[in-house]
Amino acid sequence: MSAGEKYVAAAYVVVLVAVLAYVAIIAAKLARFERELAELTELARSSRPDEAQPRRTLSVG
Repeated sequence: MSAGEKYVAAAYVVVLVAVLAYVAIIAAKLARFERELAELTELARSSRPDEAQPRRTLSVG
């Protein structure tokens, strides 16, 4: 293997490691966003008014 081929192989390894790190970071962010979304969904569902209560009709103008 020549020196040039070694550099090309090393460059491929560096790019592969960078892509894997990027994917890992994005996966971690996605997991955090999913947890936050589930928490916000639960908070929104628990704070909704009871559906059994009638709604008031307001006139506009």
